[in-house]
Formats: sequence, structure tokens, C-alpha cells
Amino acid sequence: MARWLIVIGVVCVAAGLAWPWLSRAQWWRWIGHLPGDIAVHREGFSFYFPITTGIVVSLVLSLIVWLLRR
Repeated sequence: MARWLIVIGVVCVAAGLAWPWLSRAQWWRWIGHLPGDIAVHREGFSFYFPITTGIVVSLVLSLIVWLLRR
């Protein structure tokens, strides 16, 4: 358990350090704007619910964990 927490912490730190570069990268922008994501923009109000993005990320992470446990 301790090893997984360390790995998760290192991944979070790496993602935080890489965030300025990732936010400017063009290939990364599609991940939050998939078909099926709910976005409502009105005057003075904005709501975004990335349901499809959440499902895709969950499937990818599940596949990675499944492959690591084999």
C-alpha cells in the first residue's frame, strides 16, 4: 500500500510540474471536450460536466491497472 501511495504522489507531482507545458499542447485539448460532455454557457453562468471524458479516463486507467496486475 505504501508503495502505491508513493507512486501516486510522484505521478501527481510530475503532472503538476508538466501542467504548464500540457496546457499549451494541442494534442491534449481533446481530452476535456469529447462528444457527450455536457457544457452549458449562459450570460453570467457556465456549467461543464465531462461525463464522456470521465468514462474514457476510467476505462483507460482500468485497463492499465488490469495489465499491471497480470
